[in-house]
Amino acid sequence: MDKSNRPNPLLEQTGKCNITTPVQHQSKTNWPTRNQPAYRPPINNERDRNPVRTYMKRQHRMPFGAEFMTEDTVRFNFWAPTARRVELLIDNDRPRPMQAIGGGWYEQTCQPVLADSRYSFQIDDDMRVPDPASRYNPDDVHAASQLIDPAAFDWCDGEWHGRPWEEAVIYEIHTGAFTPQGTFSAIEQKLGYLADLGVTGIELMPVAGFPGRCNWGYDGVLLFAPDSTYGTPCDLKRLVQSAHRHGLMVLLDVVYNHFGPEGNYLHCYAPQFFTDRHQTPWGQAINFDGEYSRIVRDFFIHNALYWLEEYHFDGLRVDAVHAIMDDSQPDFLEELAQQVHTTLGANRHIHLILENDHNAAHYLQRNRSGECTGFTAQWNDDAHHACHVLLTGERDGYYADYADNPILHLGRCLTEGFAYQGEVSIYRHGTPRGEPSAHLPASAFVWFLQNHDQIGNRAFGERLATQVPPEALRAAVILLLLSPSVPLLFMGEEWGAREPFPFFCGFTGELAQAVTTGRRREFAQFSGFHDPHRLQEIPDPCDASTFLLAKLNWQTQNDPPHRAWLMLYRTLLALRLQTIVPLLPSITGSCFEILTSHALQAAWQLTGHGKLTITVNLGDVPVKISHLPPGRLLFSSHDQSGQSNPAPGMLPAFSAALYLKDSHESR
Repeated sequence: MDKSNRPNPLLEQTGKCNITTPVQHQSKTNWPTRNQPAYRPPINNERDRNPVRTYMKRQHRMPFGAEFMTEDTVRFNFWAPTARRVELLIDNDRPRPMQAIGGGWYEQTCQPVLADSRYSFQIDDDMRVPDPASRYNPDDVHAASQLIDPAAFDWCDGEWHGRPWEEAVIYEIHTGAFTPQGTFSAIEQKLGYLADLGVTGIELMPVAGFPGRCNWGYDGVLLFAPDSTYGTPCDLKRLVQSAHRHGLMVLLDVVYNHFGPEGNYLHCYAPQFFTDRHQTPWGQAINFDGEYSRIVRDFFIHNALYWLEEYHFDGLRVDAVHAIMDDSQPDFLEELAQQVHTTLGANRHIHLILENDHNAAHYLQRNRSGECTGFTAQWNDDAHHACHVLLTGERDGYYADYADNPILHLGRCLTEGFAYQGEVSIYRHGTPRGEPSAHLPASAFVWFLQNHDQIGNRAFGERLATQVPPEALRAAVILLLLSPSVPLLFMGEEWGAREPFPFFCGFTGELAQAVTTGRRREFAQFSGFHDPHRLQEIPDPCDASTFLLAKLNWQTQNDPPHRAWLMLYRTLLALRLQTIVPLLPSITGSCFEILTSHALQAAWQLTGHGKLTITVNLGDVPVKISHLPPGRLLFSSHDQSGQSNPAPGMLPAFSAALYLKDSHESR
């Protein structure tokens, strides 16, 4: 039975009001049921009544954490249902007992309190913990939180309303590895370069507070706090604002399926945050569907709204949602999307992107007008895997599902979205995977030749430029950037960067040893690592030198081979934005034809009699073709200019070409 649909006794006692409709007051004995949406605090304090300021202020109000009510008055909220006593510690002042207001909630309003003060919570006289909704923890995740006044930042990007998703060309960035400085401010200095490159959005790998000096970001434990190694909250806000000035969207990768293994204190005072009804690769699942799940769901929904509202992000990429265990209806993902669209989506382009191994197409549905009502798009691992097998011949691990007929899988991805739409997966022990996706627009799928996972999940973190011939990679890049699906680039790939991106983290002690041992054990099953000595060569994720290996070397960008790659990417992205993007709304159908085991032709019908056609040969043998596609040549890999047709009747090895037949042309 689904306990999540029962009235929640905790919420009935503590009561929070509607997230989408601000109210003036609501009694603490009149609380929503499990099916009501998350709480949005009332706009009824002095700062809201007197909003006259020179610049725009952005503050997301929520029932978690510390909220400035006036310039020197702060209300602290803390949920600790197993605690007998909670005290508030601010700077070096004496502990202040917090008032228990029912349902495990503790509250305290303090005046005067200054912004940037440090605070923490003391539980039952013997445990000090940071605020789980901390806006900033300058001294790492185990130390005190810092009071952040969102009104201290002056926003001046009020004219920015985002960009339509069809225009998206996403550039994935790890903040710490993208520049030598590894900071938000250093990324800001590269925005002009990225805009000139032709990308329209950047996607930051997770920035939520994590333990240690470096991390991929998927071990975050303070989900509202930008990690202090990257800079301050104001630094991140300046990055977003500056990106908007350059015409760039900013997306943030968020992790809602687990907390990291170090620095998460919720188990100690709020075990109801977790459930033993479900298990994940990281242990107990987060409680999205059991008793007390209303508060848990609100915590994560507020997190999403916080980043989108207070930091003005243009969208979120939600990591590994297949590991979010939830049997309730509507499930957490559906509620999250509904709350985002209802609360913030009226006058902005906001994009929600999924990583979902289940290929659950129903999350991507459009309404009759073609508008997105749930999630905008999903990362299409199928397209990557099929293309990777064609380029490298690898068959280990999840590539086994694509080894039988990779060109067929690639063709389905180009024209139907997913390769697996309910078919049996060998890698997943014969279970069916996926849902039909051919009815969805091409823009519902994000595909890539490289990303943090597909590089960093390799034992040595090698980039594709070090694995395949440049001619083959050039053909694949043309296919990626000129086909209708939304392309994603991984930082540095545009100049053929050869620095690896290995998995790294900043754990120490026994946890570090367990992570290192576990990673090497994981690769022991692969054919290339049967030799124990070879296993020991895998970089230690917790060694500081492994993180340094991942740092981009911007100096190599000026070397001749790298300049050629950069010119290719700029040329293709300009062609995409000028010619391909305007055609996307007019696509009415698609199909593909397999030419050989490594070559195909894919076509997209346009309104009228138009057609966009791409031919690609990812093999090292030329392919005979009876005729060229209809229309004019837009780009080809056959020479450096990109404007030469292949010899009649022949598709060269490692080649790609794009043709457009305009709608007004005769059949």
